[in-house]
Amino acid sequence: MNVPIAEQISALKKPVAFLGEVLLTALYRHGPWRFRMEDFGRVLADCGARGVAIVIIVNFLVGAILAFVGAVQLAKFGAGIFVADLVGIATAREMAAIITAVVVAGRTGAAFAAEIATMQANEEIDALEVLGLPAMEFLVLPRVVALLLMMPLLFVFACVAGIAGGMVVAIGMLEISPAGYLVHTSSSLAWPHLGLGLSKSVVFGILVGMVGCYYGLYARRNAAGVGQATTGAVVTSIVGIIVIDAIFAVCANALGI
Repeated sequence: MNVPIAEQISALKKPVAFLGEVLLTALYRHGPWRFRMEDFGRVLADCGARGVAIVIIVNFLVGAILAFVGAVQLAKFGAGIFVADLVGIATAREMAAIITAVVVAGRTGAAFAAEIATMQANEEIDALEVLGLPAMEFLVLPRVVALLLMMPLLFVFACVAGIAGGMVVAIGMLEISPAGYLVHTSSSLAWPHLGLGLSKSVVFGILVGMVGCYYGLYARRNAAGVGQATTGAVVTSIVGIIVIDAIFAVCANALGI
């Protein structure tokens, strides 16, 4: 069924207007922020502390898988020690940031969308507006800032977990000593690798936070709308993560990083 052009344009205008409103609220706000620090602390805990365990487990397993695949191939050429290089660089540049962002999108981004969509369905957001508390300032910005702050910390935990997972496999399959593995990893990793991964994690955090809040704010005001907002937020976040990572890869290659 063909969608009218006017509806397509309207659909494109919404995210652009949302992005502009977030930027204006964040950059040109005069006076103190109008959200409660207790709520901001709760959002920080949800984004960070309560998500550390799943981030560590998933990245540990991904690091182990990378090491296993690399060990099988490199052992044929007597170059098993280079598993440390493979896991360290791949984890720092790509896997830690991507896997952590996907986990956060499925956990925190979905929670943002569901929570705000439920408030929309119950007309709580309208009540906040009547009280002079804009949703952008009271609901959206604290969540985006929380993910902006927490994603780099989660990235650090993810890197450590991924390298640890690779080390366990290398010790078990290739009989490499832990000290030798860590020395080889530290010699292969450079600050540009870590800086690239850290930059990705910041951008991914902003993306996941904004997408989750966007789908929550523009959800339909019924029970079905909450489910659709949650699904849309997760799918859009994951697709956006892959697209942005591809852009980072092209830019890093052009800059020789």
